[in-house]
Amino acid sequence: MLTPSTTRTPSPSHPVTPAPLGPAARLLPALAAVYRAQLARAKVARIPLMFVATFQSVGILVMMRGVVDSGDNPSARAVVAGSSVLVVAFVALNLLAQYFGRLRATGGLDHYATLPVPAASVVLGSAAAYASFTLPGALVTAGFGAWLFGLSFAHLWVLLAVVPLAGAALAGLGATLGLLAPRQEIATMLGQLGMSAALLLGVLPASHLPQAVRLLRDLLPSSYGVDAFARSFAAAPAWPAVLGDLAVCAVVGLLSLTLATYSYRRATTR
Repeated sequence: MLTPSTTRTPSPSHPVTPAPLGPAARLLPALAAVYRAQLARAKVARIPLMFVATFQSVGILVMMRGVVDSGDNPSARAVVAGSSVLVVAFVALNLLAQYFGRLRATGGLDHYATLPVPAASVVLGSAAAYASFTLPGALVTAGFGAWLFGLSFAHLWVLLAVVPLAGAALAGLGATLGLLAPRQEIATMLGQLGMSAALLLGVLPASHLPQAVRLLRDLLPSSYGVDAFARSFAAAPAWPAVLGDLAVCAVVGLLSLTLATYSYRRATTR
């Protein structure tokens, strides 16, 4: 038995072999642990921000009601769908970019880098925790918007698919911006610019935008979620088109989360 007086110190005659590290945690258990930890923090610090995101989208609905006719028309569908997805953009794109930018600037990433958890579990767990708080706000916004503009409530359930798929695409983009930005202030600026783009290109009806701006709209992943949800307000939705838009969100989400994982590894190893 080694005591303080008998503890070995490195020497040429008695080299000390470092103890082997334990096996790295598996992806899913590590993801669940990160998710629970982030969710616990979010209950305290981020619920007020969820209220702000919902209040902002409801305010936009009220404002747009003054210039858009109620009833089943493309403009009313676009406004309600865009305002609902804006709640997701506020959290997944804007707040997540700020979170990872702050984590990198304050050394918080070094804490995660010392843990034997896969990089993907940190990115996916954080993104899922943020996304969990967007669904209630998006549902409230969609229900209020459907009532305000006289749209059908029959297919509001489509939002249950739109929120996680569009949220994954925007969360991956937000995390990437926060991890790659050279300074915390720039990460904050990029997140707010992204949310402004989601506001202007998502809420305004696409048919009213100039052709050049429509091309920019096509590059924004949340616009496909907006289109899928807007189509669902029709009396007989074009379901193949809805599924096509959701598939685009899923593919972009997979690519953007993969890019965010790569950005996390790059930020923690350089």
